[in-house]
Amino acid sequence: MILIKRGTLVTASETFQADILIDGEKIVRIGLDLEADSAQVIDASGKLVLPGGVDPHTHFDLPMFGTVSSDDHYTGHKAAAFGGTTTVMDFVVQEPQGFRRSVDLWMEKAQKAAIDYSFHMNLTHFDDQIVKEIPSLVEMGITTLKVFTAYNGRLRIDDGSIFRALRIAKENGMLVMAHCENGDVIETLIPEALAAGHTSPEWHARTRPAWGAVEATMHVAAMAAQADSPVYIVHMNAGGEVDMLKYARERGVKVMGETCPQYLFFTIDHLRRPDGAKWICSPPMRTEKDNARMWEGVHDGILQTIGTDHCPFFFDGTKPIVYEGKEIAIPGKELGKDDFTKIPNGLPAVGDRLPILWTYGVRAGRITANQFVALTSTNPAKIFGLYPRKGALVPGADADIVIWDPDKKVKYGVAHSRHRTDYNLFEGWEVVGMPEKVFLRGKLIVDGEAWLGAPGQGQFLKRGVGEVL
Repeated sequence: MILIKRGTLVTASETFQADILIDGEKIVRIGLDLEADSAQVIDASGKLVLPGGVDPHTHFDLPMFGTVSSDDHYTGHKAAAFGGTTTVMDFVVQEPQGFRRSVDLWMEKAQKAAIDYSFHMNLTHFDDQIVKEIPSLVEMGITTLKVFTAYNGRLRIDDGSIFRALRIAKENGMLVMAHCENGDVIETLIPEALAAGHTSPEWHARTRPAWGAVEATMHVAAMAAQADSPVYIVHMNAGGEVDMLKYARERGVKVMGETCPQYLFFTIDHLRRPDGAKWICSPPMRTEKDNARMWEGVHDGILQTIGTDHCPFFFDGTKPIVYEGKEIAIPGKELGKDDFTKIPNGLPAVGDRLPILWTYGVRAGRITANQFVALTSTNPAKIFGLYPRKGALVPGADADIVIWDPDKKVKYGVAHSRHRTDYNLFEGWEVVGMPEKVFLRGKLIVDGEAWLGAPGQGQFLKRGVGEVL
């Protein structure tokens, strides 16, 4: 047994002094002045005690543009743990052989998992056979489908198929997630830009206009209303999307929204830098006004979660880095040095999320500590059918616990983030507040700078019906 004494517990709704008793993998008691014979006592005086972070949006070992995202299900999970996240959700690529084969391939990749994980299923092809197969996902413990309104001819399915998917999801206790952009506009603007000789990273953003995201968000919300089915908008990035989400929610539409740290802090101006490829992701960065509106949406409860869309690539994959004593180099963003359309889309963030949001969200007065826990742990656990096993400090919950030092100062960057890549978006930022100890189901896996975890210790989480928040 482990007894965490004299800490200040922070949940999505309360902040209070208490002790936590862990027996095996579970929290068994919470209260003042707890005692337990033979328990290992950890003094958390002056520290905060939080539920482990739940990141609902990650991409590990994802093939793209002739390369692969540089974090796999061990390296990315390890980085997540050092950042205080103990549960992640990845996206399964839909294979022609069917859902079972698709899931099996991702299960093989995840055998090296270092923290607990679950999957969403990309729905990028749709026909009558797939309609019959969708309920089988629930039996596998996968209760989410992701659709795209962009990437024509690759990932996008038509509106009629999205509408049918929403109705099927409702019938089976599932949730549809949507990537919202206007694929038709994008596919028109990209060849025009290339023909005019515009090949720099800035044009990645300029060919994916914010208005396309705004109208696609309302478009998907309208389909969800007509299907009387909930929908979850991933990686919201434009201020107008917050307006559309608010409009739809005020009219009873069961639509929820997620944003990511990159859309709170960075703009198209970062893409104009000499190293602008570092900030290439889809959807792209917008403007400072969009950043401000996203913060308002987070503060006011219009948005429900902050994930990361973690999908890292090397900035220069021709130069090896040393990771766990071995040199490694994976082709990365240099693939698009002469053509923005060939830059792998994605950023490192899974380990940055909690320290950055604590410093520049909680300490900056943009959100409260309780909102921080809700947005990064409790709400994702509730929406995706994991609560109260995850995202909660209550008896019976998994002992996924972070002892947080609110006063620890760090000059942040690639060395602290531990992602398997060669850069960090927050290089040189001052961070105040970091995890001190991280427990996964009662096992101490991060102790200061020491990694005590191992490949394969993470468990696949079968999910049930989630809540609509």
